[in-house]
Amino acid sequence: MCRNIKTLFNFDPPATTDEVNASALQFVRKLSGMNKPSKANEEAFELAIERVAAAAQEMLNTLVTNAPTRDREVEAVRARERSAVRFSR
Repeated sequence: MCRNIKTLFNFDPPATTDEVNASALQFVRKLSGMNKPSKANEEAFELAIERVAAAAQEMLNTLVTNAPTRDREVEAVRARERSAVRFSR
């Protein structure tokens, strides 16, 4: 769906509020088709971001897993490796 939205569950340390809000912003941008809303739509856009972020944070807080937590640095290295393979020429 949207490549900029990253997995936030099961990481050590847990996702921050800023990360959840950034994902909500990307999601609302994707749904609306707007990078920045007009003044007429700004209030609805901001409300949508707030509600999506709240729902996402609630979901992250209630999910459970038996899998070991993932390390952010290890996952970042893997992502860079995938990117290098994908975009190498």
